[in-house]
This record gives sequence, structure tokens and C-alpha cells, in this order.
Amino acid sequence: MQFEAEQEDERLCVLDCYDILDTPQEEAFDRITRLVRRVFDVPIAAVTLIDGHRQWFKSRQGLNQSETDLAHSLCNLAVKQAQPLIVENTLVDPRVQTNPCVTGGLELRFYAGIPLLTPEGQALGTLCAADTKPRSFAAHEVEILTDLSRLVLSELELRTLATTDSLTGAMSRRTFREEAGRALALAQRHRHDLSLLMLDLDHFKLVNDTHGHGTGDRLLSEAVAACRRELRGSDIVGRLGGEEFAILLPHTAASAALPVAEKLRSSIARLRLTAETATISATASFGVCGIDPSIGDVDTLLQRADAALYAAKEDGRNRCTVWRSPVAAAPTTSDVRRRVLKGGRIAFNAGRSTIDCTVRSLSQTGAGIDFVSTANVPDKFKLHILADDFHRACQVISRSDRRLEVAFA
Repeated sequence: MQFEAEQEDERLCVLDCYDILDTPQEEAFDRITRLVRRVFDVPIAAVTLIDGHRQWFKSRQGLNQSETDLAHSLCNLAVKQAQPLIVENTLVDPRVQTNPCVTGGLELRFYAGIPLLTPEGQALGTLCAADTKPRSFAAHEVEILTDLSRLVLSELELRTLATTDSLTGAMSRRTFREEAGRALALAQRHRHDLSLLMLDLDHFKLVNDTHGHGTGDRLLSEAVAACRRELRGSDIVGRLGGEEFAILLPHTAASAALPVAEKLRSSIARLRLTAETATISATASFGVCGIDPSIGDVDTLLQRADAALYAAKEDGRNRCTVWRSPVAAAPTTSDVRRRVLKGGRIAFNAGRSTIDCTVRSLSQTGAGIDFVSTANVPDKFKLHILADDFHRACQVISRSDRRLEVAFA
């Protein structure tokens, strides 16, 4: 068990290096999944990546959800064996016949998944094809799907070289974090202020569903352009997710960053786009966080700004919220978080209830933890990281829809 946990820990470290999780949809990957669906005449195709608690779809055809927990993942089985998983009839295959995607929901009857293998042999996820009826899958078809999976990995390698988001012109997430890391190091070394804004367009999915993705793309581009008009040349804009962006403000304390966020919020609210016969407007929610001695890396800064953003959404959207630490004690060096990507599990109800999670940051005093949903997670639980033989009691100190920050009891 310990050896398997260590292998999984190594796999997650490799996945983390690609910095692909929760990045925006990209045509290069969508082109491949469309091709899979056409070549094999299947209703479902996806590029799936597996972290500690979920399967997340970088590209998907025929699926509504952007992620599911591992209990629903046939792709996780392919990743664990690091070999193609071909199931011609899920109802008679003991490996998958009790999976929720077979017994309900999608009612999958056929599945073919090829692991996305790095040059070192680590499986990051899969390229998969699925159907709602049983079907045969010949050896030459496995070879075709395998070749396409290699194209996916090539795209993953290429995107590590990309510096800008092709749609909005904002920095790519990877580049943004590298630039923000340098800015943070300078701010800490020279003891000057630095703040981060996290913004998310409100009800953006409704725009896509009502007016189409083309209109949604235009709105994203216009929103970023509106922000740039209000920012200094030294400010850095990065695209982190579909409609989620981060803005780094050098030499700016949180108290000064809040008026900047309000200015950007007002600028986005004034936007008007014409789509066919409709005029579209938009609003955005903002989270604001300034640095303090407890912030050891950019990811902690991002997590806190994200928590403030979630609070802004919970408070009604179209507003700006500053992150406030719920812990009154003065920060120490032991509070400094390091970025990690580790598989974890929480336990509560005297150990009778467990939920898989991914630990994204860690210090001697606390952690940042991701879930598919935090809705059913209590404020107190025990966190287990099997690869490190790590077991700590936790108290939630901030909560968003998919992430918790916790202090160790």
C-alpha cells in the first residue's frame, strides 16, 4: 500500500509539472476529441486528467460535466494500469460493471481509454472513447486511438512553451505564475507591497448557453481589454481558467488594490456587446489579496484571492472582497506554504465517512485542499496523505466551492 502511495505521489508530481489542471478549453485538444468521435463513430470522447480526487476533462465531446470524482472514473483504471483499457461490454466486465457511469447516469456500455504516457512512463490521464451500447474494438482501432493519444501528449508538451492565451492576449497560467513568482520574490526581498486580484465573470455559462461560445469568447476578450485600459503597464494579467483571470499589482497594498478592483468592476459592467438581436452586458466578481509574511509562494496568494472571490460571489456577485485571515495570531515562518500536488483523503464521523481530495499547498501549520465539492465537508476532520504517512486533525479557516484552507489542530 505504501509503495503504491509513493508511486501515485510521483505521478502527481509529474502531472503538476505540466500545469494543465483547470486551464481553459483549447482548440488543439478539442480537435483531437472531435476526431476520435468521428473516426470511431462514438457519442463520447474526452481528454481526461487524473489528480488526487477527480477526473478533469481538458477536452470533452458528449459530456456536460467538466469533472467528476474518481468513483465515477473508468479512466482512473487505465491510469492505474498504465495500459490501454478496452471494455467492449461494461455489463459483463467485473472491472467496471458496478461503476456509477455504468449502473446509472451515462449508462456507458463501451469504453476505450489509452493512457497519456510521458517519456518517463507516467500516466497523466487518458484519451478515451465511449458509447452507450456495446461494441467491438479491433486491434487496429486500438493502434489508431494510441496514435491520437500521442498527439495529445505532444500538445501538452507544446503548451508548456506557450506564453500567452491566444483568445484574450493575457499571459498563460504557467507564464503568469512564473512572472508572479519573480515579482513576489522581489517584493519580499525589498519589502515593498504587492497585491493580487482574482476576477470571474458572473453567470458566464449562461452567456455561452444562450448566445453561443463565439459570443462568450468575444465577451472574455472585451472584458480583458476593458481591464487593460484601466491598468498600469507594470501590472500583469493572466488567464487562469475559463472565465477566471488574475491581475498582479506590483508596489500596491491591499488597501490600494481594492479601489483598482472597483474601477475594473465598473469598467466591465459598462460593456455592451451586440449578438444577433440581443445586447449583452456583464458583471464580474473580484477577490483581492495583499502579501504578508505568511505567504511563501504565488499559489498561496492565488488561493487567498480565490477565497475572497468566492466570498464576493456568495455575497451577491458584482462586488469586490478583500481576503481577511480568520486566524488572529501573528504569522511565523512555519506558516509559509509550499506548493504541492498530493493525493489525500479526509475522514470524519469517527472515521466512518471519507472523501478523496488533492492537497495543493502545505506548511507546518496548515494546508490548501481541493475537492470536487466542499458542500458536504465539515469544518473539522482528519487529513491523511498516505504517501507521506501524514495524519493531522484540521479546522477549516476559509472555504470556497471547491477549495478549503485549513489549520492543523
